[in-house]
Amino acid sequence: MFVSGTVGYDRRTNTWPATAAAQAEVALDIIERALAEAGAGLLDVVRGRVYVPDRADVAAVSAVVKRRLGTARAANTTICAPLAVENARVEIEVTALTSPTPRPTPRRSRARRRPR
Repeated sequence: MFVSGTVGYDRRTNTWPATAAAQAEVALDIIERALAEAGAGLLDVVRGRVYVPDRADVAAVSAVVKRRLGTARAANTTICAPLAVENARVEIEVTALTSPTPRPTPRRSRARRRPR
């Protein structure tokens, strides 16, 4: 599963949280809900990319990501770059992998084969 381009805009309050760390929390809440709708969770995340425009915010955002995704032990890349969404101080995308539903083992037919 791929969840991309998630910024920390809080739709419940229609506001941008003041800090990059708070925006990261909101973005991860949104990602967690999206994953849940697809039958997965944050523990299923295998890769994350975090975009932060201000290098000074990297440590605070990384701490949030580590706390929320730490037990998943996902590969993570943090990139300092301008964001397309005005007022966004962080953008997060993740890839999650779940185990496929096990297929039932085919049963062998008990029917006897006819001789040829």
